[in-house]
Amino acid sequence: MEKKDKIYIAGHNGMVGSSLVRKFIKEGFESIITASSSKLDLRNQQMVNSFFNFEKPDYVILAAAKVGGIHANNTYRADFIYDNLMIESNVIHASYLNRVKKLLFLGSSCIYPKLAPQPLKEEYLLSGYLEKTNQSYAIAKIAGIELCDSYRNQYGCNFISAMPTNLYGTNDNYHPENSHVLPSLLRRFLLAKKNNEKSVTIWGTGMPRREFMHVDDLADACYFLLNEYNSSEIINIGCAKEISIEELSQKIAKLVKYHGEIICDISKLDGTPRKLMDISKITKLGWSSKISLEDGIKRTISELLENPIF
Repeated sequence: MEKKDKIYIAGHNGMVGSSLVRKFIKEGFESIITASSSKLDLRNQQMVNSFFNFEKPDYVILAAAKVGGIHANNTYRADFIYDNLMIESNVIHASYLNRVKKLLFLGSSCIYPKLAPQPLKEEYLLSGYLEKTNQSYAIAKIAGIELCDSYRNQYGCNFISAMPTNLYGTNDNYHPENSHVLPSLLRRFLLAKKNNEKSVTIWGTGMPRREFMHVDDLADACYFLLNEYNSSEIINIGCAKEISIEELSQKIAKLVKYHGEIICDISKLDGTPRKLMDISKITKLGWSSKISLEDGIKRTISELLENPIF
């Protein structure tokens, strides 16, 4: 990549996209292309094709997606599969038509089978049944991987696919029902402390184990891959450390100085038991995460206290 290259970041207003914008600005890129969803509906093929014909980006990072936590994924299944299929199909096809030098498609750790061996290796893709609660989203992301691979095989496009672990950080979604687990817990504990509530209820048994990475680490990894990785094979991005939901809840409670009771609502779904990524491939290439979970949560709490959004 050269500093004069035009970089289109799809989904720049989201947590991942905004982190990518900050990263490329920091690296000295001046031609960063963005378009809000109010002006460019990525589900609309004609709008996407017109946008690409006009902008002619050199590189594309497909970070735009309809995302949410276990409740949103399980409730809005049609929205999740339709919106994500349309977004990735239109952006990837337009990238091919406009001879984009390289495209990076961002998938998700949920593409792997529910009961796949841990840690999750890239070759486990399509080796078993998916977690039912986010199957629609996962299938859409798997289709995106296949799109990149197919355009590479048929047309020689340098389209790569990376699978990030669970993310959190600046500009996250804190919706009371549709957010992911870590921002959801941050919201609950911060509000419980603010309102002097005696207890906080978390979904499920608290036993599932998850890996969490700060979004700025992901942006750093994406920049690294755009410069160093050109394979058709998918590649995992993570930090290789996991924590149970119960332990995470206790950590957040401690960091926000909440001293009430933590209650597990076992009537709610747990989801996949474990999701730890095998990151040996990207580690061998020379990249590793730099922000610890505790430091990342501290940073996120400070941002939320400085700019309250709930």
